Amino acid sequence: MSGPGLAERTEALARCLQLAGDRLDGAVVAEGERVVAQVRERLALAPSTTVAALAGATGSGKSSLFNALAGADLARPGTLRPTTSRPLAAVAADEDVHALLDWLEVGDRRALDHGTGAARGLPTGLVLLDLPDHDSVVTEHRETAERLYARADLLVWVLDPQKYADAVLHERYLRPLARHADVMVLALNQADRLAADDRTTWREDVRRLAARDGLGDVETVLVSARTGEGVADLRALLARAAQRRRAAADRLSADVEDVAVRAVEALDGGTERRRDLPSPEALVTALEHAAGVPTVVDAVRRSAARRVRARTGWPPLRVLARLRPDPLRRLHLRPGTPDADTADRTSLPPAGPQVQAHAANAVRRWRDDATAGLPDAWVLGVRSDVRTDGLGDALDAAVAGTTLLPARAPWWARAVDVLQWVGVAAAVAGLLWLGVLAGLAYLRLPEPSTPQWGPLPAPTALLLGGLVLGLVLALLGAVGAWTEGRRQAARARRRLRAAVAGVADARVVAPVTAQVERWTSAHDAARRAAGAAAGARGRRR
Repeated sequence: MSGPGLAERTEALARCLQLAGDRLDGAVVAEGERVVAQVRERLALAPSTTVAALAGATGSGKSSLFNALAGADLARPGTLRPTTSRPLAAVAADEDVHALLDWLEVGDRRALDHGTGAARGLPTGLVLLDLPDHDSVVTEHRETAERLYARADLLVWVLDPQKYADAVLHERYLRPLARHADVMVLALNQADRLAADDRTTWREDVRRLAARDGLGDVETVLVSARTGEGVADLRALLARAAQRRRAAADRLSADVEDVAVRAVEALDGGTERRRDLPSPEALVTALEHAAGVPTVVDAVRRSAARRVRARTGWPPLRVLARLRPDPLRRLHLRPGTPDADTADRTSLPPAGPQVQAHAANAVRRWRDDATAGLPDAWVLGVRSDVRTDGLGDALDAAVAGTTLLPARAPWWARAVDVLQWVGVAAAVAGLLWLGVLAGLAYLRLPEPSTPQWGPLPAPTALLLGGLVLGLVLALLGAVGAWTEGRRQAARARRRLRAAVAGVADARVVAPVTAQVERWTSAHDAARRAAGAAAGARGRRR
């Protein structure tokens, strides 16, 4: 009985409701949950049996037609109104249908044997229901009828010449069931009361009203329960439905399609939705400025150069450089890997109002671009998930937790430092040597012989060589400090951008992406549940 893909489409509808339930209209969700439960229950009950229900207004002759179709006097037509107070089932099925009738909540059951059923009346594999009047003055009767309208596999609307155009019938019942035209029959009862020309006019008028209700070419049969006219045709129609064993699947498919199309319409935002999200590069750049990354990068450049100069400069003058504060430490930052005690805050000045506004606008712009085409409920949900409150603190913590400089100066700077101290030692040795020689000359004591290193005496060569070596190394160190500052600044900028991108992802990109993917999954599930109707939604509404 289960039509091709019905179970899969039902599960797709259930998936859609699970993903988008709080973003859909409550009526759609409630109807969808009812349909999913009904499909699952119906597919598990008497799968080879078709349930056909006679529906109609008071006085339309449902009970008489019920008896005529069943070939037995099962229902008692009455003269008082309402004539049918509770549903009655005529069963001509090969399988056990008690569980099915329990689910339908039909307690009054009449089993037809082959003598009264298959041969004279109902075809095997069919359960025929005689329902209470939909216009009954008793509320309970109307509720029972409407409940079974939703659960019957095939609906036979019994119309009479007096009430067939009743507005309540068309507006409350036929029009909302337009998607179920394939599992619906209009039985024009009491045709024997009309002349031949009037019958044709009545049938054409009924078809016109049915077309206006969206039922299209719904099956229409002229019958008379009193004379038996058309009863055989209607019974043959029911027999074909029972033999195909498709009525239940078609009815359930129409129910799933109806809710799924409504879900698709609710999930469509009115404009074409692109599947890819915008690049977050502009967002990250704006947040970089809000986090003070350019200030930190400049401090890293100057701090790296200062550290190299402190190792490569001429030692006697280094003390002057140390008097200047480290640019990084002024921002409560330091080289090396930050620890938990010091990596929570920086001393960066807060971004100005213009920069903060630019960052907030960048967040809103990216969020709005990412959610363009989504329904209003989803856009509002994303806006509630993505806020700029606390964003500045998160960016500051990300900067404070980023490794900006290595803990130690580069190896070549340490090597130059050693050579500088060698040069200082040589200059000091030469100066002391010359001082000793000058003291001996001043005291007119005999001077020891002084080695000659090329054109210069050894102490002079030591003094001048140490000074020249210190100057050359200091100049080379200055060039190296400039280069190292730029190199470390570039590295720090990449690390800081990655840290800011992490904040942007956690606070903006990831929440928006999750909601967009949730919408995409819900929308795709709704379209799978709607099937071919998704591309032509609204044409039969």
